[in-house]
Amino acid sequence: MTRVVAQGTFDLLHPGHVHYLEDAATYGDELHAIVARGSNVTHKAEPILSDRQRRDMVAALAAVDEAHLGHDEDIFVPIEAIDPDVIVLGFDQHHDAAAIAAALEDRGIDCRVERASGREPGHDDELLSTGDIIDRVLERRG
Repeated sequence: MTRVVAQGTFDLLHPGHVHYLEDAATYGDELHAIVARGSNVTHKAEPILSDRQRRDMVAALAAVDEAHLGHDEDIFVPIEAIDPDVIVLGFDQHHDAAAIAAALEDRGIDCRVERASGREPGHDDELLSTGDIIDRVLERRG
């Protein structure tokens, strides 16, 4: 059985997230999604939704076999526990695949790192990012 990990913030779940997780699931037999804790999100604004709510939303998706909250201090702790064969990074995630692979090797975790495919909007009004959703809400209701 090939175990796959996908990870992200998954704030304001949208079609881009669904595409990422569905694409990641094609890399193996079992998809584990790690949802970043808000306290660890430093590369963008703090999540709108709580850690647990974001995890519960991701867990409800058909492509996800199990959803986990990330560790408070060390992002590799849940990866060590899951022991994946593949880690699939999101198409536009800020992570450096080579740096992740090196960190995994340093910890003795034998898995490959892949990058998910991108997704174009399916229609003119489809939003594929949390930032775009927030901008639309502020434009229409702010």
